[in-house]
Amino acid sequence: MSCGTHCCAAQSQFDSKRAARDLRQYRRKGADAVTRLIIAELEQRPMQGRELLDVGAGIGVIGAELAKTGVTKATLVDASPAYLETARKEVGSRYGQGHTQFVLGDFALIAATLADADVVTLGRVVCCYPDAEMLLRAAAARSRWILGFTYPRYRWFVRLVNTVQNLLRQLTGNSFRTYIHVPGRMKSVLQTEGMALVAQRGTSVWMLDLYERVHTKKQESDRRKQ
Repeated sequence: MSCGTHCCAAQSQFDSKRAARDLRQYRRKGADAVTRLIIAELEQRPMQGRELLDVGAGIGVIGAELAKTGVTKATLVDASPAYLETARKEVGSRYGQGHTQFVLGDFALIAATLADADVVTLGRVVCCYPDAEMLLRAAAARSRWILGFTYPRYRWFVRLVNTVQNLLRQLTGNSFRTYIHVPGRMKSVLQTEGMALVAQRGTSVWMLDLYERVHTKKQESDRRKQ
């Protein structure tokens, strides 16, 4: 496994207790509101036979939900061993033997070793990574068709809450940090990588941006008409 400083901090933040709590909540209530932004948008598109790469997969909610849409193969990447093991148990059986892969590590550092996928998702991952441009560039390089990611809105009260939370973590000796990145910079990176923004959804605090690779947009339009 390849892991940077922030990645190792994430391992402590997202431990087995938190993984178990998140799994209980998912089984009781389904995907949370932010994750549903991604799932709902992807459900409107032809997913049958597609391959998924879920970055920062957590307990595997996106992979589990998209298995219902006809996605046939899923690769889940996460920096937390506890989360990845939970995802393995929760998601693996939904795709059948040999159709899921679980990879432990810092995605930005190991992306070149992973296969391309039709759909790449990053649910609440950008805010856990200090270099959003590096992360999104790596994600775009692996996407043949769609890239969808959620991130905190760049609003003063969101930035204030984030600053306070990071200060509290520092005071308590917690090395984990969260980040509020400038949307325009993230958009610029993805456009440079040949992707175009095709959909946005949001809550008061979170945003979903959905991008499609430019040279495949017409092909997908033709496919939907068939």
